[in-house]
Amino acid sequence: MKQHLHTLLLTLLSLVFSSAAMAVEDNTVEVFYNGPSAIVSIAANISQYVTVESGTSSHVRIVQSEDFAGIDATTDNPDGEIFYSLSGTSSDGEFYLEGSYKCTVELSGVTLTNPSGPAVNIQNGKRIAVSAKKNNVNTLSDGPDENYNGCFHCKGHTKFKGKGVLNITGNTRHAIYSKEYVEVKNLELNIKGAEKDGIHCRNYFYMESGTLNIESAGDDAIQVELDGDTSTGETADHEDEDSGNFYHEGGSITVGIYSNKAVKADGSVNLRAGTRNFTINDTEQYADVSALESVGNETSASETYDLSGRRAKAVRPGIYIVREGKKAKVVLR
Repeated sequence: MKQHLHTLLLTLLSLVFSSAAMAVEDNTVEVFYNGPSAIVSIAANISQYVTVESGTSSHVRIVQSEDFAGIDATTDNPDGEIFYSLSGTSSDGEFYLEGSYKCTVELSGVTLTNPSGPAVNIQNGKRIAVSAKKNNVNTLSDGPDENYNGCFHCKGHTKFKGKGVLNITGNTRHAIYSKEYVEVKNLELNIKGAEKDGIHCRNYFYMESGTLNIESAGDDAIQVELDGDTSTGETADHEDEDSGNFYHEGGSITVGIYSNKAVKADGSVNLRAGTRNFTINDTEQYADVSALESVGNETSASETYDLSGRRAKAVRPGIYIVREGKKAKVVLR
């Protein structure tokens, strides 16, 4: 009897999958979570570029072909990128994505908990737009996995946007971890808790608009690292910028409990506009680039370190920490 029911269920899932696939818009992959299973529907025009390696498991694993470089561009999608739309609920699931071309992850009312790793794990070093759709509340929560750094873990440039709500809890390390920059626009982004930093990113952090609430963090509310050995400083439109800078240009940032700093940056902390419940005194910046002392080719320092605290073997143009005896200063070489 159980075997019969199982076979019937698989048949029904197959029929639903086929029916849903026919209705999927071009350039779109729809992922619907339903407890221990998930239905992945792929638009016909991109089916050759998308491989689902997880079957009907709620631990969805998708590989976007390295040959994909855009298809069927439209006014709303000028690059012809793929949109991954997530909805439904699972208390034991995840969304894992590999790829090598920019894409958008649309959060369309998804509640996702992964007891053994990140809820969302994007292994794609390009620009990743994360869009919380209007009138939708989305919730992500994670579990322990020493190989990853966040409940939302992203290898690429991460742009959070939309007019919906995104709630994230990092039970193991950071709530949001991005190996490149993080930008926030329009959406309501709530960090409900984090074992370490609420948001941890590299290159720079940029808050344009919307609402960011970080209720609690075991370390810094937000930490921004310099990705390379030297800083580009602030660039026009932040193009190719690797400064370690923090920018608050608009919207609202509220931080609750944190153990270290509201903002910690390898570069400078720029509180230019918007509203916040902390001041510059609640932040830590390694260097305000505009106020650095230029020391040219100074060689009298006993020890020179980069901004990650590593001894600098070869000094190239950039920002360094120079220690002379018991004193240290930040210099621009």
